[in-house]
Amino acid sequence: MPHKLETSTVTRRATTIPGLFAAAIGLTVFAPIWFPLTVVADVVRGRFRCPTTRLLAFGFCWAWLETAGVLVATAMWLTGQRNNRRAHYELQRWWSKNLLGALRQTCGITVDVAGMDAFDRGNALLFVRHASLADSLVSAFVATTLAGLQPRFVLKRELLLDPCLDVVGHRIPNYFLDRGAADSAPELASIAALVGDLGPRDIGIIFPEGTRANPAKRSSALDKIAGRDPARAIRLGGLRHLLPPRPGGAKAMVVGAPDADVVLAWHVGFEGLDTFAGILAALNRRMSPIRFSARRVAAADVPRDERFEAWLDEQWLQLDAEVAAALTERT
Repeated sequence: MPHKLETSTVTRRATTIPGLFAAAIGLTVFAPIWFPLTVVADVVRGRFRCPTTRLLAFGFCWAWLETAGVLVATAMWLTGQRNNRRAHYELQRWWSKNLLGALRQTCGITVDVAGMDAFDRGNALLFVRHASLADSLVSAFVATTLAGLQPRFVLKRELLLDPCLDVVGHRIPNYFLDRGAADSAPELASIAALVGDLGPRDIGIIFPEGTRANPAKRSSALDKIAGRDPARAIRLGGLRHLLPPRPGGAKAMVVGAPDADVVLAWHVGFEGLDTFAGILAALNRRMSPIRFSARRVAAADVPRDERFEAWLDEQWLQLDAEVAAALTERT
């Protein structure tokens, strides 16, 4: 990455980083005000588990963890460690572990992981469902803290508004995707290049659905597919929980890393947490642990030609069935 930052990057960071510092300081200074007020507001509304208070408490932790991350990254830059990947991966590991710990302490969200053997080595690509803002954090936690791997994420460009993701995310291999690009070819080429040199401790990560799932988005996606490929729409019509996968980015990954295995992962517990109201409703009840499950497919069993789309659809239907079974067990 060039040492000279683009003007748009400088402009963005000149807004987001001071905004982050202001949020951390403001949440601290005004804690004696917002804490009791939100407790009273929750109780008056019959929310006796105080979800608003707990969510703001997590926001407080997030702001200071983000601030610490940005300050450490700045210190690395000042001491000539800007290109030290190992140090930045350690920072990412610290950030994801402590952020998930903050979720546990403030919101009662814990994670149970099954299938950790799928992460026993790198040179792999992780395709994972997307249901909440927090599931990318869980994926990072599993890959970095539990597996000790070095993830390379494909993330939407809008996440550059997160200062820590912006600064650290540009110093280690990641790609921030422009989902509204008029020409997708350069985006797909960049995704393929991202995983072109995966090592034994590296793992590429993408969310093939492209956005957080809900019934309205599922119906809309299937309608759009039906207009282009009726047979595929029929094939995916049985999806109940996941969105139809967008094969472009995932295929770019498998083509870019022809020797890499594929890890397919699903999780349950984030359903309904794709809106602010849904988060508050979930926090107002005792949450069951987030269940994260993964399985590994050998590189030789992953088609990397025109058969890939049908293969991915088949895998996604299987993940959807596993999610349905897991949700049934939780009821």
